[in-house]
Amino acid sequence: MSSEGAGELLEQAVAQLRQEQLPEAEALLQQALRLVPGQPDALHFLGVLRHAQGRSAEGLALIEQAIRAMPGEPGPWNNLGNVLVECQQLDEAERAYRRSAELAQGDPRGAEALNNLGTVQRKRGQWAAAEASCRAALAARPELAGGWYNLSLALMGQGRVHDALLANSRAITLSPRHLTARDQFIRALLLQGEREQAATLYREWLAEEPDNPVVQHQLAACLGQAAPQRASDAYVEQVFDSFAKSFDAKLQALHYRAPELVARALRAATGEPRGALDIADAGCGTGLCGPLLRPFARRLAGCDLSVGMLRQARPRGVYDVLHKAELVYYLDTQPAAFDAIVSADTLCYFGPLEAVFAAARRGLRPGGWLVFTVEATAGPQPHALQPNGRYMHGRDYLRHALTDAGFDAPAISPEVLRLEAGLPVNGWLVSAAAAAAGR
Repeated sequence: MSSEGAGELLEQAVAQLRQEQLPEAEALLQQALRLVPGQPDALHFLGVLRHAQGRSAEGLALIEQAIRAMPGEPGPWNNLGNVLVECQQLDEAERAYRRSAELAQGDPRGAEALNNLGTVQRKRGQWAAAEASCRAALAARPELAGGWYNLSLALMGQGRVHDALLANSRAITLSPRHLTARDQFIRALLLQGEREQAATLYREWLAEEPDNPVVQHQLAACLGQAAPQRASDAYVEQVFDSFAKSFDAKLQALHYRAPELVARALRAATGEPRGALDIADAGCGTGLCGPLLRPFARRLAGCDLSVGMLRQARPRGVYDVLHKAELVYYLDTQPAAFDAIVSADTLCYFGPLEAVFAAARRGLRPGGWLVFTVEATAGPQPHALQPNGRYMHGRDYLRHALTDAGFDAPAISPEVLRLEAGLPVNGWLVSAAAAAAGR
C-alpha cells in the first residue's frame, strides 16, 4: 500500500500545485513522505513548493536531494533550472537545463528544458543561440506555445521583426490567453520603435478579450491618447499576480533601488531607527521594503492589491499586518494612524496624485512623513502615461500637489530608480511632512 498510496498522493499534490493550492499540496506531499520516507518525487515537488512559498534555498536543497536519488530523470533538472533562474543564478540554471535536455534525448519532455535554455540565453543577449535552442525545442514539440513566444522574442532581439511576428502569430494560435508572453512580445515591439504594429496587436487582442484590463491599459499607453487617470485595480491585480513569484529576482537583475532610497529618506527625516514609529508600506508588493523599515517601526502595516504579492511578503515575517486593499482606500480608512507612509515604485501607476496625497495626509499624524518614489518626466507636463504602462511625474507638479494637500515644503531629489532595457530610469525621491493641524 505504501508505494501505491504515495503515488496517488503525489498525483493529487501535483494537481494542487498547478492550481497554486500550496497548503493542500504541502499536506499531501508530507503525507507521501511519511508513507515512503525520502521518496524522490515527493522531495522534488516539495522543493518546487518551497520555492513558491518564497523559501528558495530550501527548495533548491530538496530538488538537489531528489536529483541525487534519481539522477537520470530530466524533470527535476528542469525544475532546478527554473528555481535557479528566479534566483538569478543563470550559469547554474543553464547547466541544469542542458542536463535535462541531454537526459530527455529528443523526447518531447526535453522541449521545456530547451525552451528554458533559450530564455536564459535571451536574458544574456545571446540572440542567435536563443533562437537555436527555441527551434530545437519546437522540433521536439511543435505545439509548444511558450517555445513560439520565446522564439518570437529571440528573433525580435535580432531585429527580424517580420519573422518575429510570424512566430508570435503561431504562439497566439496555440495559446491566445498566455498573457505574460503575449504582452512581453508587444513590449519588445515598442522597444524596437514599432508603435503602430504594437497598437495593431493590442487592438486585435482587445477584439478577442474586450474586458481584459491589461490590454485596455496597454493600448492606451501605446497610443498615448485618452490616457486613464490611473491603472485600474483589475490591471494591477492581474499584472502583479502573474509574476509575483519571480518579482524579487527580476528587480534584482534591474538594479532596483527604490526600497533603499525610501529607507534612506526616512532615516534623514526621522533620525536613527528606534522602533518607535507606526508605518504603512503603501503598495508593499513582495515586501522588499519591509526589512529596511522594520527597525524604524513599532508597528508596520502593508497593503497591496495583489494577492500573489502578499503571499510572497508574508513569509518575510516583518509586517505586523498585511491588507489586500487599494492604497487610497486603505489610507482613507486609517485616519491619523501613522507616523510615516512610504510607497516605493507604486505611485507610477497613478496619473494625477491629488487623491493619493489627500488620503496620505488623512492617514498621517501632524508632523508625520510621506516618503515615495516616482518616475520623472523629461518635459514640463505634470504627469504622462508612458508606452510601458507606467506614469511619470514632474517635479513642480509634485511640489504644488503636496503643498495643496497639506504637506510642508517637500524635499524632491533626482535619483536613478533601476535599469530598463539596459538604460537608467530617472525618478524622484520625495519626502514631505504633514503640516500641523489648522495650517
